[in-house]
Amino acid sequence: MPRVGLTPALIAAEAAALSDERGFDELSLAAVAKRFGVAPPSLYKHVDGLAGLRREVSLLTVTELGDRLQGAAVGLAGPEAVRALFTAYRNYAHEHPGGYTATQRAPDPSDTEASNIYARPVQVIAAVLRGFDIPEDQMVHTVRALRSAVHGFIDLEAQGGFRMPENIDESYDVLVEGFIRALERWPASTTGRGTGHNTRHGTGRAADHTTHEGEN
Repeated sequence: MPRVGLTPALIAAEAAALSDERGFDELSLAAVAKRFGVAPPSLYKHVDGLAGLRREVSLLTVTELGDRLQGAAVGLAGPEAVRALFTAYRNYAHEHPGGYTATQRAPDPSDTEASNIYARPVQVIAAVLRGFDIPEDQMVHTVRALRSAVHGFIDLEAQGGFRMPENIDESYDVLVEGFIRALERWPASTTGRGTGHNTRHGTGRAADHTTHEGEN
């Protein structure tokens, strides 16, 4: 019989905490089972193996990130909203390093539930970006650019890539303010300026991909 009180939600929360401590890639059924004082097979009554456990952690943390971003941006617009997004994104990564790693992995496109959950942070970001003069057919590209800027900084920071004595928070502020200036002068089109790769996501499909591409 399963341990009294053991539920998929409780297991996911404990696994998320464990991944923050040890790293998402180090997550295992055995480690989570040990936290509950049960044998690993007991978890199979609630989650579909290690892949299912990682999926549940990903859904939990993506939901948390979406809540964090929405809460930070509510009532704000334009540059102030962008600053709030950048701050919330980085703070979440600092507070939940394992969970943050989980949020960066797009779900299987056939997993409709996961795709819908992963869409929410993207929708929050896109709503903020619509406060600028961004053409709708450029929205996916702009969301990707913002995520790449934030994630690149966060990843370098986590990997110890910033060794110069200058203040890292100030460097992040420079990134944020530079991105805001870029948004205020965003190109109307990238036609003819790209690498020529992956051009199938063209005009008229941006809104669909913003919601369903499986990017968080």
